[in-house]
Formats: sequence, C-alpha cells, structure tokens
Amino acid sequence: MDLPSHVPEQARQYLERASTAQMDGRLDEAITLYKQSIGVYPTAEAHTFLGWAYSMENRLDEAIAECRRAIAVDPDFGNPYNDIGAYLIQLGRIEEAIPWLERAKQAVRYEPRHYPHINLSQIHVMQNDITAAVRELRAAVDLEPEHESARRELHRLLGMLN
Repeated sequence: MDLPSHVPEQARQYLERASTAQMDGRLDEAITLYKQSIGVYPTAEAHTFLGWAYSMENRLDEAIAECRRAIAVDPDFGNPYNDIGAYLIQLGRIEEAIPWLERAKQAVRYEPRHYPHINLSQIHVMQNDITAAVRELRAAVDLEPEHESARRELHRLLGMLN
C-alpha cells in the first residue's frame, strides 16, 4: 500500500494487517484493525478500506460515511469517490452516483483509474444509453487493456449498436 511518507509506522502496520484480514475474509478483525490504524493516524486509505469492509457486510450507509471521512482527510485520493458511486449504484441511487464517479475520474491520486469508467458504463446501460456506455468502456479498456470483463462488455455493447 502506497501511503504518504509521514504516516507513522504503527498506523501502516495496522492497515497492512487489516488488509490481509479482509482479503482472508476475516471482516470483523479487519474492521477492528482499520479502526486502530485510524486511531493512531487517520488516513484516507484506512477510512476508504474500512468503508469497503462495511460494504462487504452490506452496511452501505456506513461505507459511504467512511468514504466521506476519507475525502475530508485527503480530497486528492480518488478511491473513496469511486466507492461512494459504486455504493450508491448498489442502493439504486444511480443519478446520485454519477457526480461521484466523475470526480473519481479527475482525482489526482487514484489507482485503478479505470473503475469509475466501468461504473459509469453500468449506469449508462441502466439508462439505456448504450453509446455513452461504450464511450466509458472504451476509456476503461484504454486505461487497463487487460481488464477482461470490461473488454467482453465493450464487445457485447458494440454488438448491440450494430
């Protein structure tokens, strides 16, 4: 994880342990460790990943709140903007999701940069705007040519236009 250099080592260690726990499916442990990391030194990353852990438990309002805290800590970090957009899509609030995803596309510090394009393409498909969905998927594939599902969806949508 690429944290700013001023983040204390203890906060980094909690964050790394939390990430490992989350990847292993130990969400309760991950949530505790993210909170400990934040307690030592709040970072946009810890708030964003705590939000992701909440989302895995379908606690989407809490996930959105953590992403908002992440943005307050570091408005240049793009992940929480995309994540808020994704959570709003899950909640069926697609119009609300669009500005968050657009902000993610413009973020100074953000990897993987192709995700907001994929999420916006999903919204455009829901709105039956296949041309706009294709545009977003083309951008996603340009940014990440190896993203197989984006390439497959782009091919499928192009077939719908022909």
